[in-house]
Amino acid sequence: MAKTSSQLRQVAALPLRFTVGGAAEALLITSRETQRWVIPKGWPMTGLRDADAAAAEAREEAGVTGKIVGKPLGSYLYWKRREAHFDLVEVTVYRLDVRGQLGKWRERGQRTIRWMSLPEAAEAVLEPGLQGMLLSLDARLSTAA
Repeated sequence: MAKTSSQLRQVAALPLRFTVGGAAEALLITSRETQRWVIPKGWPMTGLRDADAAAAEAREEAGVTGKIVGKPLGSYLYWKRREAHFDLVEVTVYRLDVRGQLGKWRERGQRTIRWMSLPEAAEAVLEPGLQGMLLSLDARLSTAA
């Protein structure tokens, strides 16, 4: 993906769990302002690797803990709503295998969280790049099973 000097960058976690039958489910959250379905994401954090910052966002926004698996799944672009304009942001996504759910977390009560199959999650999100990433991951995990 070509970058411009003014392009903004965020990091995200794609929280995953597996059903007893082995099917992957993704945890989506609602954005605070527009209530659209998204994955936990935020700005890179000084002193943290991007993968660790993505895991921290998942903890703060969705209350999940786990382990980042492998290299980034990929990246996608979206338009971030600002007060007077929109900014184009590139989001690097890391797979987070969820190990637990906290009883309390920073943004609890500000967002809705929901586990969905990967195809359901792809249908729920608006960003085409994230949709493609979810469907591609579903295909890879389905053939690996």
